[in-house]
Amino acid sequence: MSFPASIAIDLQAEAERLGFVYCGIAPAQPAPHYAVFTRWLAQGLHGGMAYLARAHEITARADPRRLMETCRSVISLAVRYPAPEQIEVKEGYPYGRIAAYACAADYHIVLPQRMEALQAVVRRLTGSQMAIRSFTDAAPILERGFARLAGMGWIGKNTCLISPRFGSYLLLAELLVSAELPPAEPFPFDRCGTCRRCIQACPTGCIRPDRTLDAARCISYLTIEHKGVIPRDLRPKLGNWIFGCDICQQVCPWNRRSARQPFNPLFAPRLPPSPDLRSELTLSAEDFRRRCAGTPLTRPKRRGYLRNVAVALGNGRNPQDVPLLAAVLQGEAEPLVRAHAAWALGQIDSAAARAALAAARRREAEPLVQGEIEQALQAG
Repeated sequence: MSFPASIAIDLQAEAERLGFVYCGIAPAQPAPHYAVFTRWLAQGLHGGMAYLARAHEITARADPRRLMETCRSVISLAVRYPAPEQIEVKEGYPYGRIAAYACAADYHIVLPQRMEALQAVVRRLTGSQMAIRSFTDAAPILERGFARLAGMGWIGKNTCLISPRFGSYLLLAELLVSAELPPAEPFPFDRCGTCRRCIQACPTGCIRPDRTLDAARCISYLTIEHKGVIPRDLRPKLGNWIFGCDICQQVCPWNRRSARQPFNPLFAPRLPPSPDLRSELTLSAEDFRRRCAGTPLTRPKRRGYLRNVAVALGNGRNPQDVPLLAAVLQGEAEPLVRAHAAWALGQIDSAAARAALAAARRREAEPLVQGEIEQALQAG
């Protein structure tokens, strides 16, 4: 069955009504940039995200028809979340920074409801009982490549999908459908040109010249996906970021042009984007669950989040934080948090900090924490 081109226009209108800023159609075909993805894996640039290198994950990403055999079209969708300039961000110590998307409701929870409604729209517009599957960043599909095929934008040097109208503060999702819908024209241009602002601004130098990332050096990876000890040489480069990072997007000229574009109110901030680091480090397990429930901040769990907070306090190097960090080093149950609190005390490097470390050395039994204490004392 063939469908008129007007279906794409009607679908975009209905998608906008549901809160999506973009809705485009691409044909089901071998995934764009699949060779780039497999080469990136072969180079070991995926850090500790071993799941990406599992055989079935690699195979599935080769073609959306591996996810749904009857797939004939991929409907690419985007919602816009607030740019950092659109929310109240407090700069500098003692405030931490949370990536703008993470201050709101978790899109894995919110978007599926809208996508179910859009599935009904597709069936109504086509008069068909076609098979449809929806995905919200939870399935092996190279979504940025299909978004470009659907005319949404191009993949920038920082690896983000950039729309000329909406910038890159976008959350992507897809519908795989079993009908051949009229496709959009692929986005034809690379509008990054000679600009290198994102590459130059990245504190850890994780953005490579071939438009891939060294994930193990990316602040977002280190504060979210990485579950263990943050490498010592990278800790100072995290600054006050405690969940994710927006730097490479903030410096992008296309985001400056689109900064005033409206965002989906579903993603209005529920949490402060720049919380007080001292208060965050005292969050109990119950406080953390109650405060962060339904937001992306639950992903690294409390121990990962407080690990990040301890690093940010260490980067602040304020002697007034010694009593708090000493109390964490003495009484916190999680060795991962104690270890990074020890490092933070070493960064402050005052007599009180060294005394706290020396006292902790006498009672600490966990080898991980012992090692951090010794390193901190030797550095001082």
